[in-house]
Amino acid sequence: MQGKGVIKFFAVLLALSCLYQLSFTWVTKKVEKDAEVYSKGNEQKKKAYLDSVSALPVYPVFGHSYQYCKNKELALGLDLKGGMNVTMQIDLGDLIRELSDKNPDPDFNRALSAAGADAKTSPDNFINLFMAEYKKISPNGKLAPIFATKANQSHIKFDASNSEVEAFLKDQSSIAVTQSFNILRTRIDKFGVTQPNIQLQTGTNRILIELPGVTDEDRVRKLLQGSAKLEFYETYENQEVYQLLTNVNGILAAKNKAAGKDAGKDTTAAATAAKKDTAAEKAGSLLAKVKKDAAKDTSSLKGKLKVEAENPLFAKLQPATYTAQNGQPSLRPGPAVGYATEKDTAAIHAYFQLPEVKAVMPQNLKLVWGIKPMDKTKIFELYALKTSGASNGPVLTGGVITDANSDINPQSGLYEVTMDMNSEGAQAWARITAAAAGNPKDENDNRSIAISLDDNVVSAPRVSNEITGGRSSISGNFTQEETKDLANILKAGRLPAPARIVSEEVVGPSLGQESINHGLAASIAGLVVVLVFMVAYYNRAGTIAVVAVIINVFFLMGVLTSLGAVLTLDGIAGIILILGIAVDANVLIYERVREEMAHGKSIRIAVADGFKHALPSILDSNISTFITGLILAAFGSGPILGFATTLMIGIVTSLFCSLLISRLIFEWMLEKGWDIKFSNPWSSHTFKNANYAFVKNRFKFYAFSGIFILIGVGSMVTRGFNYGVDFKGGRNYEIRFDKAVSTQAVHDELDKIMGIGNTEVKTFGADSQIRVTTAYLIEDNSLATDAKVKADLEKGLSKVNPKFTIIGQEKVGPTIANDLKTSAIWTVIFAIVVIAGYILIRFRKWQFSLGAMIATAHDALLVLSFFSIFKDMLPFSLDIDQKFIAAILTVIGYSINDTVVVFDRIREFLDLHHSKTDDPKTVINQAINSTLSRTIITALTVIFVLVVLFIFGGDVLRGFSFALLIGVCFGTYSSICVATPVIVDFGKKDLK
Repeated sequence: MQGKGVIKFFAVLLALSCLYQLSFTWVTKKVEKDAEVYSKGNEQKKKAYLDSVSALPVYPVFGHSYQYCKNKELALGLDLKGGMNVTMQIDLGDLIRELSDKNPDPDFNRALSAAGADAKTSPDNFINLFMAEYKKISPNGKLAPIFATKANQSHIKFDASNSEVEAFLKDQSSIAVTQSFNILRTRIDKFGVTQPNIQLQTGTNRILIELPGVTDEDRVRKLLQGSAKLEFYETYENQEVYQLLTNVNGILAAKNKAAGKDAGKDTTAAATAAKKDTAAEKAGSLLAKVKKDAAKDTSSLKGKLKVEAENPLFAKLQPATYTAQNGQPSLRPGPAVGYATEKDTAAIHAYFQLPEVKAVMPQNLKLVWGIKPMDKTKIFELYALKTSGASNGPVLTGGVITDANSDINPQSGLYEVTMDMNSEGAQAWARITAAAAGNPKDENDNRSIAISLDDNVVSAPRVSNEITGGRSSISGNFTQEETKDLANILKAGRLPAPARIVSEEVVGPSLGQESINHGLAASIAGLVVVLVFMVAYYNRAGTIAVVAVIINVFFLMGVLTSLGAVLTLDGIAGIILILGIAVDANVLIYERVREEMAHGKSIRIAVADGFKHALPSILDSNISTFITGLILAAFGSGPILGFATTLMIGIVTSLFCSLLISRLIFEWMLEKGWDIKFSNPWSSHTFKNANYAFVKNRFKFYAFSGIFILIGVGSMVTRGFNYGVDFKGGRNYEIRFDKAVSTQAVHDELDKIMGIGNTEVKTFGADSQIRVTTAYLIEDNSLATDAKVKADLEKGLSKVNPKFTIIGQEKVGPTIANDLKTSAIWTVIFAIVVIAGYILIRFRKWQFSLGAMIATAHDALLVLSFFSIFKDMLPFSLDIDQKFIAAILTVIGYSINDTVVVFDRIREFLDLHHSKTDDPKTVINQAINSTLSRTIITALTVIFVLVVLFIFGGDVLRGFSFALLIGVCFGTYSSICVATPVIVDFGKKDLK
């Protein structure tokens, strides 16, 4: 063996490097263990301890701080550590609307709405969809006048063509997505999450964000989705607006009367009205007296309904009043004009949008709800803002803010956000506050300035004096975290377009720990199974393979850490699979050595020739699997990316260990004169002189595969699949109860709340653990929807058993679900074509490429058929989701791995061992039989590993490992019984 010195030097260098990289994880775990001992279970004390040692040297040899070591340790994914994973989508429809300065052109707005509807099912770019819709609605329409605003005058001229406008929109959308990415990254960096991960999906308007260790998902949603549109408004006084509200109430009452709505018509409505929340009455409204009088009536239901019919607005919106010294209700001073319970805010908003109501309202009046409910209630205040200028906007925007910080008000002791403005903003702020203060000596002359964030009033303080210097504050009923997040958002800047969460996954810490336990158990069991089998089958040579596999795992973990890769549960599955694939090279070498020894060669020459002749097959098979990993990495995200990364790194390290480390050990043992055996007595003659008629019986194999696939296709058409949430959209919740529950009982309760047909309930692992999948309100993107769905879920679950814990949750919007499904189909097709292309280049005969393509497509169809036929027959989930696609692609890679080895032997037999007069069918059949031992042994090692993964990998990986398991069985079958017969039937002349 040449270059042994170089190989030894590189191996030692790699080992030291891996040891150094892994040492950071050991150091941080030691510090965190000390923190746990110190805190005695108190999380606050533990956090304080870690904060105190953050900058201290905890790695004495190198003087590295804890924070430095933490950044270098092996990063765990959300499924192992717990946390939150979200996909943000920038709303390009809103961006286009803003770029047009909210142009009222009807064709333009119809095209925008149609493009928004198309975007839910089409993977095409939103700008392309909008342009296509506009051309369809207005074939001769010109977009330039719509976008040639004052703000865009340097980019778009009034006479620009539609293609120039399209280029402008694409450029602006690209800028907006990049700006949003940078702003979100700044917000996350200031949020204080350890090892966050944020990625911009190239060519899309989506941003992937991973936040390990996060437990307050509502806080994260507000942080990420807040656009930070900060505005300052002058306000109306309550007394100035009350008469207007009275007029609106009269208009609505007249409308009700005209529609024939009176108190006695609908008993159902009366019963519903009787259950109305009385919280608003406690606020001391003018209407309280009326309601109390109605309650005294013997027919109080009628009385209450009559009040609502005659006072539709005031039945929901209670005027802002207080009790004066004379005991009479009076209108409160200030810009708050009314109060309403949370459930009534939408109805009140709808009232103000009615054409007859809008006709009587002043153009410069803007009614806006407060951002938070009043203290310890579910009641929100309605504020009357006064808009300014030709555009009816605020008097000042947040663009003048240069800095913002969380602080404590020294007078009230409450948390607030202090803001500093630039010189232009400071001058405007002084002018605005001076106008609001009016006469400083007369308190009755003071007016309020409303501070609005994302179209909700944060606070509306009364101004008593002119404020100079450009410093102001936002106060309210805030917690410290809320003021920190608000200051963070203001400093990071406003998002150029709204960003909405279209997909999210929340993993609880307990589920993460369980995943670690399952992953470790599966890894250890898989390693033991592979090692025991190799020693049992290959004797002392198997021991060398054992050493190589252990070194391979060490190198793999070290390289993963050094690259900053994130280890996920799927990544652990990749490591376990690598254990099976890693011995494949050893099996190829050992089987070849056994052949060479059977020809009478010495052990030293047989080992050298075995490594030499096995090398082409090893390289071809591993390169084809590596290509599969590349395709997974290119098209996958999150856990799939973790699996692909582990797979690719594992292939490289296993090649190094199998070809070089193993060879070094062999050379060392031979130099020592050790006796090396490649079999035990029971395994020495396995598959020796095998002569099965694979080629002769190929039509039977065609028939079996064809019938199974036809049945499968029929099942796909008639029965379909069980699609996972990521392919159909919806929400997944994993719930653990304190004892077994009936899935039917849970389903019935949730149907009452979420609607019939919206929810699936299945056992997830133990009988006390279930998975709820629902499409309830999945189309609603408002911030409050996630909380409402969760609250309704908990309400239904409580009726079955109140003792439960939500240990994990996932959400995927319909748009991203369609995109994922389309992407998955094209990824599988692309993988088959690329691998077939590689086979064509490597073997230079199209028959080999065709055989490989048909075999891989055959394997994918068989697995899909199996998942459709048996979808509701097995005691575990057979969902079609992203992990299933990863399994399909891995099966394709494994199948090609197997097929390439058989092809290599066929090529060798055709070119070297037989004369041109021999029958190609006989030659090919002999080649298949000669490599049968390797094919079966490799399949068995991988199957053993996958069985271990299926048993010990936990419920999350059960469907994934099962898909791999049946895929490996089908892949082994297709390599022998499908791929090679195709070569025979399509290459009769060429093979001659």
